[in-house]
Amino acid sequence: MAFSEETKDMVQTKMNKINRQLHWTTVISEKFMLGIIGCLTIVAAGFEVYEMFLARKIELADLFLLFIYTEIIGMVGSFYASSRIPVTLPIIIAITALCRLIILHSKDNEPWVLIAEAGAILVLAGAAYLMSMKEKLSLEKQKMREENESS
Repeated sequence: MAFSEETKDMVQTKMNKINRQLHWTTVISEKFMLGIIGCLTIVAAGFEVYEMFLARKIELADLFLLFIYTEIIGMVGSFYASSRIPVTLPIIIAITALCRLIILHSKDNEPWVLIAEAGAILVLAGAAYLMSMKEKLSLEKQKMREENESS
């Protein structure tokens, strides 16, 4: 049973209308959840600083953890500024987390574990580089489209 082009267009129009009507739920829930993540990250960073204050000792692993918190807050802020999260930010957070893991456990782990973690950092760094090049290319294409539309 084949549908006519008119029927296909009518169904497509209705689907587009439903998608536009439901889009607000995604936008609101996404912004709400990222707001919660941002607030909880600030609270966690505050607890970490308080623990360092009580211990009267600041270690490199603690600084890496604070750096991870800062990157998460930056990622949330980036979303609020541009309504998108650059893919490179979570990759950078993962690299920082692996560096922290190496610092915390390098004395206790087998050498091959350290090599595997360093290899994972190398793979993530390569992925971050490729994604930043892709993002740059995408932004250039978008700019060219906008220039063509305005002409």
